[in-house]
Formats: sequence, structure tokens, C-alpha cells
Amino acid sequence: MKSHVEPFWWSLFGAGGAISALFLPVLSIIIGLAIPFGWIDIPSYEHIYGIFEPLSVRLVLLAIISLSLFHWAHRFRFTLYEGLQLHRFKYIIAILCYGSAITIVAFASYSLWNY
Repeated sequence: MKSHVEPFWWSLFGAGGAISALFLPVLSIIIGLAIPFGWIDIPSYEHIYGIFEPLSVRLVLLAIISLSLFHWAHRFRFTLYEGLQLHRFKYIIAILCYGSAITIVAFASYSLWNY
């Protein structure tokens, strides 16, 4: 019986889409509108550090970052396959898309762990 990894990538795609749809609009409104227009005060360094100090908050942030990146990688991979008809570069595109997502997640993990 041949094992496929495609369901694994599709599950990350679905989870990343759900997480992105829930959290990224809120973050965009806070960072892109509320702070520049003065609706809320600019948080101080100590306040931001206090928010991200607990490990649970950093793990949630890592989940948001990693699932959003895997959502992007899967969507971009199939955009290149189907949109640009690059079927002959199937494995190279998959390695580059998922490899870049894994690399950025590793960097984010390292950064959040050493925060």
C-alpha cells in the first residue's frame, strides 16, 4: 500500500485557512488602522514584552504563523501548477514552497523561544 503525504498538506492548508481567517483581519485592523489613527495608544516595549512573556502566548503565535505559512505554501504551489501550467516542475515547486514555509517556521520558533 502506497503512502501519500498529500492529506497531511491539505490538513495544514485547511487549518491555516481557518486560523488566518480568524486572526489576521483582527491583527490587520489593530496594526493597520487602530494604532495609526490613534484609536488606541501605542503600546510600550514593556507592555509588549509582558504580553509575549508567557510560553502559551508564544505557542499560540507560533501556531498562527506556521499554519498561515503552510496555507500560503499550499495555495502558492497549486497556483503555480494550475495557473501557470508548471506541472513538469512539480517536485521542485513543492520542495521550494514547503521548504520555505518550514524554514520560516524554524526561524520563527527560534525567535519566539529566545524572546
